[in-house]
Amino acid sequence: MKELTGIALEVATSGGASYADIRISRHKNQSISTREDRVQNVVNSESYGFGVRVLVDGTWGFAASHQVTSDNIAAVTRRALEIAQANRVAQTRPVQLAPVKAVQETWSSPIEQDPFAVSVQDKVELLLAANAEALTVTGVRFCNSSMLFLNEYKIFASNDGSYIEQDLYRSWPQLTVTAVDRAAGTFESRSLEVYPRGVGYEFVTQSDLVGRARETAEDAVMKLSAKSVEPGKKTLILAPSHLWLTIHESVGHPTELDRALGYEANYAGTSFLTLDKLGKLKFGSDIVNFKADKTINGGLATCGYDDDGVQTGDWYLVKDGLFVDYQTIREQVLWPEYRDARKDAGLPEVNESYGCCYGDSWSSIPFQRMPNIHLDPGPEPLSLDELIADTKEGIYITGRGSYSIDQQRYNFQFGGQTYWEIKNGKLNGMLKDVAYQANTQDFWNACDAIGDESSWEMAGTYYDGKGQPGQVNAVSHGCSPARFREINVLNTGRPV
Repeated sequence: MKELTGIALEVATSGGASYADIRISRHKNQSISTREDRVQNVVNSESYGFGVRVLVDGTWGFAASHQVTSDNIAAVTRRALEIAQANRVAQTRPVQLAPVKAVQETWSSPIEQDPFAVSVQDKVELLLAANAEALTVTGVRFCNSSMLFLNEYKIFASNDGSYIEQDLYRSWPQLTVTAVDRAAGTFESRSLEVYPRGVGYEFVTQSDLVGRARETAEDAVMKLSAKSVEPGKKTLILAPSHLWLTIHESVGHPTELDRALGYEANYAGTSFLTLDKLGKLKFGSDIVNFKADKTINGGLATCGYDDDGVQTGDWYLVKDGLFVDYQTIREQVLWPEYRDARKDAGLPEVNESYGCCYGDSWSSIPFQRMPNIHLDPGPEPLSLDELIADTKEGIYITGRGSYSIDQQRYNFQFGGQTYWEIKNGKLNGMLKDVAYQANTQDFWNACDAIGDESSWEMAGTYYDGKGQPGQVNAVSHGCSPARFREINVLNTGRPV
């Protein structure tokens, strides 16, 4: 592989590239889905190839191929050089790259059991057993379950002198139960609150699909007779299984520097967090701290090095409620408007990338993508039970539901999986037809309590979309249960 990567770097450098890198990668996927007592689908796929980036006179060129041979790598690299030269016509500002340390390293996801080494039969038997357990609950009519496994093995080499080998795994077991009230002609669904992780098959075992199937099914049945919510301003307690998506949409996307500067507008627009707000905007209450982290164990965006060859780390986006930073890659760090905004805000100068560069395939050009972003737990001991007990009236929301957010990631509406009425510090039965509305700044400033680290959990998604042509990025978000005061709650079951 070093010989192959060396060909690309030599051809690029001799062809006038001031910078060049090559990624050779293999992407394996396995998906198994079942319904009730039968298998619906088993899919195995694999993709293998390479992509070459070159920087010529401050302009990017990129080309890729699935034919990983010496001659073709040289030919594709020459094509990348030609593309860079053609792109110069439209280049308004030369690309400059922040410095990076040259490394020779390997990194792997911390898996205990390779999910691709477990037989399909064992996986199917587990899924069908979970379905069977859910179907024993009276009122349950349908049950779907699945497993999805990803493996991304890649080699990165650059003419900065780096050669990096990484092996990334992701695993996701799922279960969804549907209950039907035939007399009323209604149905409700409930999904198991298990989200993907950057680990191995051990996560499937730990998720205990069979053991949790009955509780999931009972919740689905309970939703059929839930009381419709009365709309109005209410106190909300949001579980980590729900709050992670609100974090993703209202914190993750608006802190992408390319969105903030208007260079990226695909997949729901730009960002209200323009440079004039850096170091000045009271994003949330004093207890709100958001940390970007590409090193946390099991995080979907966790890796040793990004696709710029930058070693990953962690940093704060919001500190003590104040908006203090963005997500960046090598070429963004040196943008003068970003550097000037930091200076104007009294923030320290940053000369290195935060390591947020990623391409979702060997055929995709890498660009700025979201890291894992987490809400720090509260500073004082506070369990979920204590948080509920301290709340006279409100709603406790769990799980991922519907969501909508505007083109600047400011005004939004979210729903969940289950909604529980809180009366006098106790859960008082299930509600339905619940959604809440707010704008990002008002919402996070309304946060007056966050659970401690004992209730901190991590969730996430495989499918963070961005770019044109579109790419997907896997990312995790962790938090403890948190309380928000005076949030506008809608009844989605009533006519407007």
